[in-house]
Amino acid sequence: MANASDEFRLASSGIDHEGRLPRKYTGDGQGTKKDISPPLEWYNVPEGTKTLALVVEDIDAPDPEAPLVPWTVWVVVNIPPTLKGLPEGFSGKEDMGGDYANVKEGHNDFKVPGWRAPKMPSSGHRFEFKLYALDEQLELGNKVTKDKLLEAIDGHVVGEAVLMAVN
Repeated sequence: MANASDEFRLASSGIDHEGRLPRKYTGDGQGTKKDISPPLEWYNVPEGTKTLALVVEDIDAPDPEAPLVPWTVWVVVNIPPTLKGLPEGFSGKEDMGGDYANVKEGHNDFKVPGWRAPKMPSSGHRFEFKLYALDEQLELGNKVTKDKLLEAIDGHVVGEAVLMAVN
């Protein structure tokens, strides 16, 4: 049995020790200090991983028609398994180059590509960061969405790492 230090893990130095997601990472930040994608790091990518994909959701988003419907904040695909993370403010930067050159941001629930967290009507919303290790490269076309991604990765997930944060 593998010990915890060998486990595929997702972490963020931007989330405080109590698991709180600072306001600058949400629509509640001030001026240019809002809707910034947080830094992410991952460890122990499973053997056989060809690419990584990330989905971030506010899993406590209210919907007038239903009690809770997850709100997609960020979708990122084609992350090379050689990368060890994404830096703070990665979303929206198109000139990263190098290992980041083929990383693609999908559409969130605002129907635009990149990181975009909603303004919080109340505190205590949980943000779920889910990183998928995949055994196959993805060809998802120009408009990548969470639904398109989840359909494409069915049967190709070799590992999953989850990080939770609260606003």
